[in-house]
Amino acid sequence: MEIYRDLTPAGRECAVALGMFDGLHLGHRKVISLALEGAARGLAPAVLTFADNPKLRGIDGGALLSQKEKIRLLREMGVEFLYLLDFASVKNISAEDFVRSVLKNACMAEEACCGFNYTFGRGGKAGSGELRRLCAACGIGVSVAPAVLADGEPVSSTRIRALIRAGDVEKAALLLGRPFGYELPVVPGQHLGRRLGTPTLNQRIPPESVLPKFGVYASLAEAEGRSFCGVTNVGVHPTVGVSRAALAETWMPEYAGPPLYGRETRVSLLKFLRPERKFPSLAALQEEIRRNGAQSLAYFREKFPDSGAR
Repeated sequence: MEIYRDLTPAGRECAVALGMFDGLHLGHRKVISLALEGAARGLAPAVLTFADNPKLRGIDGGALLSQKEKIRLLREMGVEFLYLLDFASVKNISAEDFVRSVLKNACMAEEACCGFNYTFGRGGKAGSGELRRLCAACGIGVSVAPAVLADGEPVSSTRIRALIRAGDVEKAALLLGRPFGYELPVVPGQHLGRRLGTPTLNQRIPPESVLPKFGVYASLAEAEGRSFCGVTNVGVHPTVGVSRAALAETWMPEYAGPPLYGRETRVSLLKFLRPERKFPSLAALQEEIRRNGAQSLAYFREKFPDSGAR
């Protein structure tokens, strides 16, 4: 996959999926699938999106995946060209100039694909109807994906963030099409887990990321090229002194490999087990961690009996 951070011409005629794609959820994937279908007509599948999401700077903040994860997922989907633009560089372009200069001249679009609620142009005032009209004048076809519904409501990043903040990661996974999680470096901790016989992967949750409900989750952790059942505490570990920043601490009951300090490791949250709470003693905390580990193993083996993960 070729990645452009400016308006370098693609060099091939493309079917271009348009959108913020901040979660790459089922609705986003439907739009991108329309561009992927262009390959059957000799068009290169392309995505035009943004390196930053201005909506996340306000009250609706919280990224569902990092830029690195977005690139990986788009590559796995089969996208050939990715335009990852700075939003500020195009936010003041008129709708007409966007179609002519960006889609036609840079992306070499023969087809543009968007969602039912897509907006573009200065102030985001143009929608899919305007896109059809302007693209027709430039000889570009337009495909508009209808809303993807779950429980009668459109799948949206806002809805998924609300689920994650409420701890309902199982429902969030259904709307995302994959479990929600983090791919973050493992950092040294207080080594308390090691002293308790439950060594953990410690990962600092970035401030720009959506923050799950504090508590303990059954999880899936990737280590040494394999997948392992995990039990993850998201929070500030109040029993041993409140942390200044939220941490994800994952114990893998069946992992016996080397420490993973400094490595980027993916942990996916599968099921909320209990809220974070303060325990009266380290012995009580140790007992609860082991109980949560047994819960996670039982859940994991029920849900993923043929995964090959441990």
